[in-house]
Amino acid sequence: MKPRSKILIIAGSDSSGGAGIQADIKTITSLGSYAMTAITAVTSQNTTGIKSIVGINPKEISKQILFTCKDIRPDAIKIGMLHSENVIKSVIYSLKLIRVSKIILDPVMIAKSGAQLINNKAINILKTKLIKKVSLITPNIPEAEVLTELKIKNTQDMVQAAQILLSMGAKNVLIKGGHLKSKIMKDVFVNKKEIKFFSNKKLKTKNTHGTGCTLSSAIATFFSCGKLLNKSCDLGIKYVNQSIKSNPNFGKGHGPINHINSITINKKFR
Repeated sequence: MKPRSKILIIAGSDSSGGAGIQADIKTITSLGSYAMTAITAVTSQNTTGIKSIVGINPKEISKQILFTCKDIRPDAIKIGMLHSENVIKSVIYSLKLIRVSKIILDPVMIAKSGAQLINNKAINILKTKLIKKVSLITPNIPEAEVLTELKIKNTQDMVQAAQILLSMGAKNVLIKGGHLKSKIMKDVFVNKKEIKFFSNKKLKTKNTHGTGCTLSSAIATFFSCGKLLNKSCDLGIKYVNQSIKSNPNFGKGHGPINHINSITINKKFR
């Protein structure tokens, strides 16, 4: 099968394979597209937490982006972990040069273990500069609270937070509702023209490591193939839910989801 589109991932590495660049590559590949990478940081982690984070030099991150895109032009870009102010500046500079219009930003700030993955200076430049450069931002509730300084307790608060992000310059916002205590999980997609809720039954499992990375990569993949952005969100959410349902149950903590749930293996390889 020939890949349907090409996606550049700008994100950190997860040594356990459940989140970050590894989850992004698995997602994009299993949905039929071609993944390229610019690694922003190397983490030592497993399902129980993060041991260490080593940042990549911002100039090297920019080189990865520019040299890759010079040869293979991406149809869309997915941005994940950007841990410092200089890294974000480097990414903004690179985006200006390559001029790709379809960009999905997952503002990775807090790991499942609770560890903070980004410093305050980086958060500020993300809010004031980077958010204006992307097609969609996909924060979860804790991340939306950090970005908007609004306490989110219900779906109305989610909509309000999304509107604050729009006022900051975001074009489209998808706030993920998994942190709310409810049997039905609601994610909300908001722009200046529409408010759309995606409702799904919340699945009881501890194996949700990397769901945010996976969702943003899935959205980027569908969007790159020509789907409308709100439809891409819908399809991405469905893909993540199926990946959670068929989880492999690896590790002692927050285990990974099953990224290859969408792949049908040819009989001769079984």
